[in-house]
Amino acid sequence: MKKIKIITFILIVILVTMVAFLGVYVHTQNRMEDKVKEYSYAMDLEGARVIRLKLDEGTETVIKDSEGNEVTDAEDLTDEQLAENGYTKEEQPYNSEDLLNKENYEASKNIIQKRLKELNVDNYVIKLDETNGDIVIELTDNDDTDFVISSLTSMGKFEIVDSQTQEVLMDNSDIKKADVMYGAGSATGTGGTAIYLSIEFTKDGAKKLEEISTNYATKEEDSDNTTADENTTTDENATTDDTSTEEETEETKEIIMKIDDEEIMTTSFDEPLRTGLLQLTVGQTSSDEKTLTENVQRASGMAVVLDCGNMPLKYSLEGNEYIFSDITDEQLQIVEYVVLAIIAIALIVLIIRFKTLGILGVFSYVGLASLFLLVIRYANVILSIEGLFGIGLVLILNYIFINSLLSRINKQKDEKIAEISKETNKRFFIRIIPICITVIAFSFINWVPISSFGMVMFWGILLMAIYNIIITKNILSIKTER
Repeated sequence: MKKIKIITFILIVILVTMVAFLGVYVHTQNRMEDKVKEYSYAMDLEGARVIRLKLDEGTETVIKDSEGNEVTDAEDLTDEQLAENGYTKEEQPYNSEDLLNKENYEASKNIIQKRLKELNVDNYVIKLDETNGDIVIELTDNDDTDFVISSLTSMGKFEIVDSQTQEVLMDNSDIKKADVMYGAGSATGTGGTAIYLSIEFTKDGAKKLEEISTNYATKEEDSDNTTADENTTTDENATTDDTSTEEETEETKEIIMKIDDEEIMTTSFDEPLRTGLLQLTVGQTSSDEKTLTENVQRASGMAVVLDCGNMPLKYSLEGNEYIFSDITDEQLQIVEYVVLAIIAIALIVLIIRFKTLGILGVFSYVGLASLFLLVIRYANVILSIEGLFGIGLVLILNYIFINSLLSRINKQKDEKIAEISKETNKRFFIRIIPICITVIAFSFINWVPISSFGMVMFWGILLMAIYNIIITKNILSIKTER
């Protein structure tokens, strides 16, 4: 039974090593594709997209009355009609002079930073020029980068207005949280999945929403008022017509929802909304993966923009370019070959010193290194130059542990390997307690070079503790069995 257990561990190590270094290839669309996850590299190794946001210098047309008050419902009037009403047009900058100050620059930067976090962008650098308000963002380039960029320039100005009077009924201050929700489309008979933008309002906002949804609810016509009796007089007919016209006007009362002054939808309400929650369908219900992805991205973009608040300034995309890393692939390969050569020499030394025991130790060491490289990939650890240094340090620590363990086994031949392994683990990890504390602290630092090193070391030390207790001990037991 013990032999079967040992053989199982050996086969697991061989399998993990093959997956880590050779990959798992599957035939996909007339080509072989490696299904093993790629490493996530930091910008100092992979390069970066550099985004430059500049304060928008454009203007917008504002219509004012004779007293200087802004008129919001005169956009469709001709110049002659404007003149007859005493209205005038003025061109006003999006960012007026009184808004151009350090406080608003910093507020805009903080909102953009909050959006990046909600979009799960972990690896980025954001810089603010406090003299002119320009913002430069560096982030890793991947399939989601363009979508992320599209969510950064929006001001996030949210309004619900009366479709006729343009009176603002609700704005950003009424929003508590925005999110994306999914629903089955079978309820409508179409099947597939529906994507919703869910907006949760504050306590005061919920009261406003209930009032608005009551006032702007679709009203059904009363058949008694619209059907005239045969003996109804002309005056009665006139009264009925007036009533019908009044009810018809009430039925067409609608609200307009806007984001950044762009109309998202025009609607009325079927019934009062008393939950403080508004759910809006984004796109059409579909079972097509591409369509669903587009709908989810669109809804996510709007949810993040609304959830992070309204920027006080309007920005435009000034630059969008890819900057290559100063470290080339050739340089990384040279470093890789040098490290592998050093490891190979060190492992040969173990074999020469401890012979059969050394071969088993090398086998265990290679297994841990392979599993460690897989853990880094699937734990989504971002590898920076410091992270690569962390990988080297973990391999050195494990070599020190294996060497120490083999030395003790070679000297204390009468003791059981399990007892020697337990004692070696205890002594080794007590000695590196300061390193463990430092690693945990580094993992929580919000700076990629340090957090990368911390996370690599964290997973490496944790893996060493588990792997050597379970795997290494059983592999070295082969010598005892023989």
